[in-house]
Amino acid sequence: MPRRVPLPPGFTGRAFTVDEARDAGLSPERLRGGDLTSPFHGVRVAAPDGGALLDRCRAYATRMRPGQFFSHLTAARIWGAPLPAAFGPEEKLHVASFAPHRPPRTRGVIGHELPPGSAPLVLRHGLPVSSAASSWVQLAGLLPANELVVVGDHLVLNPALLDPVDPRPFTSVDELAERLAGYGGRGKRVALRALARVRAGAESRPETLLRLLLVDAGLPEPLLNQVLRDPAGRFLGRVDMVYPEWRLVVEYDGDQHRTSTTQYERDLSRLEGIRRAGWTVVTVRKHGLFVRPDLTVARVHTALSEAGWHL
Repeated sequence: MPRRVPLPPGFTGRAFTVDEARDAGLSPERLRGGDLTSPFHGVRVAAPDGGALLDRCRAYATRMRPGQFFSHLTAARIWGAPLPAAFGPEEKLHVASFAPHRPPRTRGVIGHELPPGSAPLVLRHGLPVSSAASSWVQLAGLLPANELVVVGDHLVLNPALLDPVDPRPFTSVDELAERLAGYGGRGKRVALRALARVRAGAESRPETLLRLLLVDAGLPEPLLNQVLRDPAGRFLGRVDMVYPEWRLVVEYDGDQHRTSTTQYERDLSRLEGIRRAGWTVVTVRKHGLFVRPDLTVARVHTALSEAGWHL
């Protein structure tokens, strides 16, 4: 069996175009080797294609024409938005260009032709992508209102723990409104309704959906990610949602019990301290948000009513 020709230096561990490979002296037969995958026409990767978003985008970027950029769902994912479904190997990439330049038409890609100047472009993770606010507007015709609120909350969040190499927030409510004002495409009415409900403070998709669930049920809107202190000013903890007037805390209890025992124990201790300080705490798990939201609404309604709230 003939020995496989090794790849030239710099070709392993990254995507490259067929033209690059031929210029480096690789034959068509070598480009059909079993150690190479072809995620897109004219592109090879010298490793199994695991389907990770940034890997797929970087692979496609090797064949992008000047002026093309990632948009819509793909751009939202590059901005880290918590979308309803995780990225999978079958999901196509969204790539756009400004008219009159034609968008790409190839396997694994959904092309979009956008009005000139409709989306400021930036580099994120080394990839050309529509700005955070423009990416949100592009989702108007693709997501329901509540999921648009989720993405909006993510983009305007100024988290308590900042990543110095990835400054937040990515955009502001005012910038979302400005971009949406110039948008005339499908889903604008849905986006306008969603924009009115975007808030800075929610740190996860479940937190946003829980807030919307409570408000849609006619309950008051809680404050988000507030710091609580005891009468002496001592720090009690930061909480997901709080009704200060009724001394009620609503916490979404995620998967910490499975992913980090230490963090889960910390959360239990934090909430116990908040209860001892005279606050009522309602914790909501995944089942209470996605399977029996009616029970969650009833629990929060009861806690508010017992604290003196009434319609």
